[in-house]
Amino acid sequence: MDRDVILTMRGIEIQFPGVKALDGVDFTLRRGEVHALLGENGAGKSTLIKCLTGVNKMDAGKIELEGKEIRPTDPKNAMDMGISTVFQEINLCDNLSVAENIFIGRQPMKRGQIDWKEINRRSNELLERFHVHIDVTRPLSQFSTAIQQMVSIARAVDVDAKVLILDEPTSSLDSDEVKKLFDVMRDLKAQGIGIIFITHFLDQVFEMSDRMTVLRNGKLVGIYNANEITKLELVSSMIGKDLDQIFDLKRAAQKEDAAMMLEANHIGVPGKVEDISFGQKKGELLGFAGLLGSGRTETAEMIFGVTKMANGDLKIAGIPVKIGEPMDAINHKIAFCPEDRKRDGIIGDLTIRENIALALQARRGMMKPMSRKEQDELADKYIKLLAIATPDAEKKIKELSGGNQQKVILARWMATDPDLLILDEPTRGIDVGAKAEIQRLMLQMCEEGMSIIFISSELDEIIRCSNRIIVMRDGKKAGELNGENCTQADIMRIIAGEKVGETA
Repeated sequence: MDRDVILTMRGIEIQFPGVKALDGVDFTLRRGEVHALLGENGAGKSTLIKCLTGVNKMDAGKIELEGKEIRPTDPKNAMDMGISTVFQEINLCDNLSVAENIFIGRQPMKRGQIDWKEINRRSNELLERFHVHIDVTRPLSQFSTAIQQMVSIARAVDVDAKVLILDEPTSSLDSDEVKKLFDVMRDLKAQGIGIIFITHFLDQVFEMSDRMTVLRNGKLVGIYNANEITKLELVSSMIGKDLDQIFDLKRAAQKEDAAMMLEANHIGVPGKVEDISFGQKKGELLGFAGLLGSGRTETAEMIFGVTKMANGDLKIAGIPVKIGEPMDAINHKIAFCPEDRKRDGIIGDLTIRENIALALQARRGMMKPMSRKEQDELADKYIKLLAIATPDAEKKIKELSGGNQQKVILARWMATDPDLLILDEPTRGIDVGAKAEIQRLMLQMCEEGMSIIFISSELDEIIRCSNRIIVMRDGKKAGELNGENCTQADIMRIIAGEKVGETA
């Protein structure tokens, strides 16, 4: 055996009802290596990790840690062996102190009592290793997501971790916070810890990874050295198609004589959005670009009634309307897919069928309940239309991949047959293939006459899909561009406060 190899997984097979989740998958991890585990949503990444951490039991295969065969029975058992995981959703206790979170379940004792002095001292020492200087006695809730992420990692490595699994650790971090996390990962590498890195950000994959393993449809596609493969080759490997095929999208044609769908006149909420005006035609895809906190989401929430407008007015199809709450918007055939699908979109313990039926049932009212037959027909229709990967509509939505959860939320609002669909970061945190499917669907809906407001931090997709682009800065409309003729540089100049060729 190669002495550098710390973890070996051979011929891993897992069968779920109606689907073979893993089909003879191999994976190896070396000491002091960052190894990216990649693939589309549903490719088998999470299933492989759950197998390694004892959540899923394998039907066939073998796992060896430092040359010895292991069979983890649950995450705690895996952690005791030296396999620690930091999940995308930070699973710590907000109400407990930082120190309590680090040592929960394994508190040092003194004379039969928890030794708080020792817990706080060791927590400070541990966080010093990660260049984090905070008061460890304060509640975790008082700190940023980035600090909470570092606390998760500190807890994970303090149990003599040999293998550290980082599942989408950068999804909620800004660029400076990502740099700090990467510095920590480099430190851990230098200490000989093997890191399994799961992310959808390909730039980060190439910046941090030594090797990459790609899965597709539960099978191993290939193992690559980071310095021997291009991004285009990697994406093609993940998707099984050439990149040009994936993003062969044509912007929806905008009819010159199309009627005005939405008119926002001087709308605003003090401290969030100041005096923004814009119009949108029927069948138009209107992109909103800008930095985080620029007012993009806040504008969408005003239109949908999540936040009540303090100033200005709205017209829909030329008729003045008052939208004070989301139900008003739904009754005016406006739909809204929120940015945080976990917090504001899905209801995890409900089935796909129940999640899809929610908005339509809300519009009908509780006095007109949908029959089970109607719900089944609705769910089956959108599962087929959106190619939602599931054996049936009765699977709980929390058991789906991120991309498929996003499709269910889209289905929920498409079922209401809206005239205006607001999509806030609909492709965030999902793989390239699912992203292309959602973009293609947006353009198809616009061709069929639906108006779409599309908010995204990814400038390339804003430009690729939008008929027009409104650029936001500091809660104000900073500029407006023709989507067909603008560049990323044009958008960045407006965000930076420079003037470029604005349309109106």
